[in-house]
Amino acid sequence: MRIEGGCHCGNITYEAEVDPNMVGICHCTDCQTLSGSAFRTVVQARKEAFTLRGTPKIYVKTAEIGNKRAQAFCPECGTPLYATSATDPQLFGIRVGTARQRAVLRPKRQIWCRSAQDWVTDLGSIPKFPKQPG
Repeated sequence: MRIEGGCHCGNITYEAEVDPNMVGICHCTDCQTLSGSAFRTVVQARKEAFTLRGTPKIYVKTAEIGNKRAQAFCPECGTPLYATSATDPQLFGIRVGTARQRAVLRPKRQIWCRSAQDWVTDLGSIPKFPKQPG
């Protein structure tokens, strides 16, 4: 599936070919902190199927399992865009929230569930509003 997206301010855009069956949620504490949320939703694209326009800022984080991950974000608006290997980027974990097609990129798996916030599985019980109440 072909997707396109970019950062909030439009400084960085991308196009990618992804497998919609490979969309996942990560509950690790790094993803919680780096996303500013309870989890992060990602879909992978191979290097040859990922085209980036603009120059992201890169922050290298060593994960709990020892992998060095390059976290890419817009230097203007701060939008997290993707993560990849810091030394030999072959796969890019695109942040699904940055894709225009995010509505059809439904997660198929969850990882690092031991770090998941316990309330995440109970979102259905929280009151819902179509937009911010007055």
